[in-house]
This record gives sequence, structure tokens and C-alpha cells, in this order.
Amino acid sequence: MVPIVNHPDYVAQIGDDHKFPIKKFGELFQLLKNDGIISEKNLHIPNPATIQDLTRVHTNEYISKISNLTLSKEEERKLGFPIVPSVRQRSFVATGGTILAAQLALQSGLACNTAGGSHHAFASSGNGYCVFNDVAVAARKLIAEHNIEKILIFDLDVHQGDGTAKIFEDDENVFTLSIHSKKNYPLNKQLSNLDIELDEGIKDDQYLEVVFNSLEEMNKKKFDYVFYVAGVDVHEEDRIGKFKISTEGIKRREELVIHNFYKKRIPLCGVLGGGYNKDFKQLIFLHSLLHRTCHNLLHHEN
Repeated sequence: MVPIVNHPDYVAQIGDDHKFPIKKFGELFQLLKNDGIISEKNLHIPNPATIQDLTRVHTNEYISKISNLTLSKEEERKLGFPIVPSVRQRSFVATGGTILAAQLALQSGLACNTAGGSHHAFASSGNGYCVFNDVAVAARKLIAEHNIEKILIFDLDVHQGDGTAKIFEDDENVFTLSIHSKKNYPLNKQLSNLDIELDEGIKDDQYLEVVFNSLEEMNKKKFDYVFYVAGVDVHEEDRIGKFKISTEGIKRREELVIHNFYKKRIPLCGVLGGGYNKDFKQLIFLHSLLHRTCHNLLHHEN
């Protein structure tokens, strides 16, 4: 079974009226459990990320502000979360979750977190509901401790992975690719190694062709490892996405991406990314497609 990482503290106490659907993490875990994709055999519970892990990406000053809950009002506004103890705890364990999933994928070829993809977090600031850049932290740990040399961050969230692009702008070991909406948050885009900007209203066939072509492009390079940010805010029913991708389109996208790297024996760590669907139940199902696809792939192999 595919290793899946989850922690009860992924659900922070930010109030039921908050714009960010924080309850999705708990509900996703329940759905995966009910559908037999998570069991005691493949569930892994992470430790919080250590300060040492975080300092490979984030400044000491910023880590201290989160640890001590001392963000300014303006910094809190940019982050989008109230900086309370449960948000701090969630930030540390969700980052620890991506680190653990990244390490598990080295052994099994595929592993997923049930959170992660906080790609708007910069070295010294949190933005857009992203406190620590979990994928960047995990990538740097793989390079430092696991002899991984060439990492691809394949980001298909509808928003550009601006924090990730900035963190790795001068890093030869990490290639950042972002396929995102041209006219969406963030207003000021950063330079990824490869940015593919798409117009509002794009539909399945055109979108999947772009994904396919970018995979073909990446296949020419020799990567040791892939992080896949599987944002489902590309969905046609998303509140802020502005694309017109169907549920079937997202399912095909996950199969395309995950099969591509798995058959080349390149370890892949999948993280959630964004999703703000109008229908909460549908949102949970869309997020589960990442884990289902990995599960089905390993299941059919055995």
C-alpha cells in the first residue's frame, strides 16, 4: 500500500467562519480510511519539523516569530491565518509530514502527505495561508541527508508557487516548474525555472495537453526525485480558481503525472496544494484523487 502521512493536528482551530476550509484535512483522512486507502499498515504519523530542518529554508527571525506567536498584524494579514497555538502546531507537523512522506517515497517509489504544498511561503515570510514552505524544507533535507542531487518540484496548483520559485532561484539542485493561472494570486509573480501561464476558462483537453507536454520536457532532464503539488483549485467549481477543469480532468491529470514518474522509477512525494471548492464534499473527493491514484498504481502492481 502507498505510504500516507497524516496527523490529527493538521486541523487547526481558526474558527468555522474562516475562508480557508481547514476541516478538509480531517475529512480527507476519514474518506481515505472509509475507502480502504488508509489502514494501520500504511498510515504514518509525523513528528514536527525541527528547527534545523526549517533553517535550511527559513530565516531564524521568521522561525522565531512563528514559534513565539509574535507576527505583526500586517504579517498575520498577509499570512491569512490568526497566529494562534494550533496554527503554529499545524505548521510544524504539516512540514514534518512532507519531510516524512519525502523519505518514505525513497523506499516505496510513491508516498503522500494529506496536507502540504505551502508554496506561497518565502524564506522570511508567510503568505496566502502558507506558513512554512514544506516542500522546500523537505527538498533541502533530501539534498543534505539523502544524497539526492536533482529535484523537480512539479506544481500544478492554480496559483504560482511564488515562494518556492524565490527560495530556489539560485539553487542548481532544484528545478521549479509551475503551471498556473496568469491572472490570479499572487499579483507579483516570481521566476520559476519554468513558468507556464494559462488563461482563465481553460478546459480539460487543452490543459492536459499542456501538462503532458511539460512532462515530456521534464523527461529529457535527469531528475532523482519529484515533489508533486497536486492543487485541485483548477476545478471548474472552485471558488477562486478561474479554470474549467472537470473532476474527470483532474483524475486524468493525476494519472498522467504519477504514472509518468513512477514508470521511470523516480521517487515521487505527493502533497495537497490548494482547493476551495463550492461543494465541501466534492473538495474532499478531489483531494483524495492524489492518494487514490498512487494507491491504485501500487495495488495493481502487486
